[in-house]
Amino acid sequence: MIHVSDVSKRYGAQTVVDGVSCYIKDGGITSIIGPNGAGKSTLLSMMSRLLPMDGGSVSIDGLDVTATDSKQLARKMAILRQENQLTVRLSVRDLVGFGRFPHNNGRPTAADKVHIDQALEYLDLGDLADKFVDELSGGQRQRAFIAMVLAQDTDYLLLDEPLNNLDMKHSVEMMRLLRRLADELGKTVVLVIHDINFASCYSDSIVAMRQGRLIHQGPPAQIMQPEVLRDVYEIDIRIEEIDGNRIGVYFA
Repeated sequence: MIHVSDVSKRYGAQTVVDGVSCYIKDGGITSIIGPNGAGKSTLLSMMSRLLPMDGGSVSIDGLDVTATDSKQLARKMAILRQENQLTVRLSVRDLVGFGRFPHNNGRPTAADKVHIDQALEYLDLGDLADKFVDELSGGQRQRAFIAMVLAQDTDYLLLDEPLNNLDMKHSVEMMRLLRRLADELGKTVVLVIHDINFASCYSDSIVAMRQGRLIHQGPPAQIMQPEVLRDVYEIDIRIEEIDGNRIGVYFA
């Protein structure tokens, strides 16, 4: 379980995350939604220790993320940033292999190769394993980075906008993949996402933020209500039910 307790982040006089507290249960997908500037990515970065907190605490399975040894924490959770820039030219296999660093300190073993091969196969990247990452399409590149965090073999995956720069087809494929990681491998997936309908269709729980505060949390059926979404986005959103999923209509 992830326990976020009264977490805050300030930049000068501006409070970006304002006393957020929540529990994220083990297993399944939790989506963090909200308008631009709501503090979603900042909250995820503090949960993953990429950013220091100005107040509060975060624990994962009882481990304080600010006090736990980096290697121990990296065996508990894996992080995918919103922007992933490579400074060297790597093959897909080499990139995925970086996910094993917390386990082997850069000295790969036979066991590491098994995890790398499994991640490549799970992400359907076997035929692309020896290609350079910069030769891939946007969707293939995102899958390669997901394979890297999967190879890290952690219970928790924290993903900042994994649908970034993906078209509709590849966005659907990515969300189906994340659903499989949760259902088949028992991973706890926490992601920042902009599209409320993807959050509704694929999540078990939704955390809704606005102006740095957590204002709603619950299952999709509870969050995908016109009055709740108006509170989050300050626009009117009609809800339609399609094949058991609640879909927000906000284009007109």
